This record gives sequence, C-alpha cells and structure tokens, in this order.
Amino acid sequence: MTSTNAAPASTQTNRRILGLAGTGLVATLGAMVATTLAAALAQAAGVNFQIPDGGEAIPLGGFAVVTGFFSVVGIVIAVALLRWSARPAERFLWTTVSLTAISLVPPLLAGANTATTVTLLALHLVPAAVMIPTLTRSLRARAG
Repeated sequence: MTSTNAAPASTQTNRRILGLAGTGLVATLGAMVATTLAAALAQAAGVNFQIPDGGEAIPLGGFAVVTGFFSVVGIVIAVALLRWSARPAERFLWTTVSLTAISLVPPLLAGANTATTVTLLALHLVPAAVMIPTLTRSLRARAG
C-alpha cells in the first residue's frame, strides 16, 4: 500500500482560491484606508466634495464604502478568473485596467469644479493602484 502526501486537485484549488481571497481582503482594507485618507487630506486642503445642483457632499465614509464594495468585486473577478481561465493574471490585469478607465468617466461628467474633478479622478486611481498589482501578483503566484 502506497501513500502520497499530495492533496486532491479540488483541495489545492480551494486553497489557492482562499489564499487569493485572503490577500484580496487585506488589500481591500489597505485600499479603503488609503482612499479615505487621501480624501480626508484633499478635504483638509479645501477640496469640496459637494455634488453639483444642490446635492449633498460625499462623506468620507462614503469613499471607504464604495472602495470596499468595488474592491470586493475585483476579488470576485480574480477568483473567477483563477478558477476558469488559463491565463488569470493577464485577463485580470486587462479587465481591471479597462474597468478603472471606465470608472474615470463619471467624475468627468458630474459637473463639479476642477479641483473636485481632479481629486475624484485621483481617488479612483488610489484603490486601483493598491488592488490591481496585489491581485495580479497573487494570481501569478497561484496560477498553474
């Protein structure tokens, strides 16, 4: 009778997915903190996050919530690609860079003043700069 230490393929896949999700959740917390801190610094410097046409100002907590939500969406995309793609890191990179570019459109259309628009654009790039490289690197390490 021979015994092997190799785990079944499904167990290995589950470990890779859980590892990726764990890395993603840590990166999500980092992205939330970085984005909220950047928004707080911008607000302290005088940037007004007031929505034009009498709308309410975006609260600092709103930046954290939206960043957290879309970061988790990114994790779900990464997990799906790890599970079903032959080249998950490359596909994730192209997908998320494209989605980030699309996310830059609403601040340009919102009608806010220049300082607010530029700051909102930068605040879209902050979590992308945290999440995309982290998850791409994690996918490369876990694929295969």
